[in-house]
Amino acid sequence: MNRELPDRIVVVGIGTDVGKTVVSTVLCRQFGYDYWKPVQTGNEASRDTRFLFSNLPDLKFIPEVYHFQLPASPHLAAREEGKQIEIEKLLLLPPNEKLLIEMAGGIMVPLNDKGELNIDLLQKWNLPVVVVVRHYLGSINHTLLTLEALKSRNVKIAGVVFNGEEYGSSEDIIRKIVPEPDYFRLPQLQDLREVSSVKIEKL
Repeated sequence: MNRELPDRIVVVGIGTDVGKTVVSTVLCRQFGYDYWKPVQTGNEASRDTRFLFSNLPDLKFIPEVYHFQLPASPHLAAREEGKQIEIEKLLLLPPNEKLLIEMAGGIMVPLNDKGELNIDLLQKWNLPVVVVVRHYLGSINHTLLTLEALKSRNVKIAGVVFNGEEYGSSEDIIRKIVPEPDYFRLPQLQDLREVSSVKIEKL
């Protein structure tokens, strides 16, 4: 990226395993954000996050509000431990001046059995979002649905990051259909330790 982002942003993805944490880590290093993922599910995901940040020891890692063992949707992971996520606890943002928040899963993922979704939390935070896209069969549909849902809830889109292998035909049609956001790219990483040197660039 060749311009500054807002002081507080939320990183969301078009689905699971699209590389939100990698993109978040690079953004934290590149722009000096402190990192907070308020809801974490699965021990493997937590280990990956801490491994990435261990390669960048100067970055500030803010502990989760909720951390569940089961690698599943937050509402299910919490239920398995006899708990329920209270959205009010997630509204209390850390006081950090430069803050990047990573969400767990896609924007329509349920947080609890009340039916409250990630996108409901995004609306309450009222912070701009960065959408992470990885190319796979069906990713165009997932990307367009995500962008449409965010726009319908009046959530500001600070940018869209194509993460990983370049796929021009998919990127071209997404940008043609939704031309308003800024688009960026994080190149394919061969090793997670590359987060200490790569940059996200504007297209």
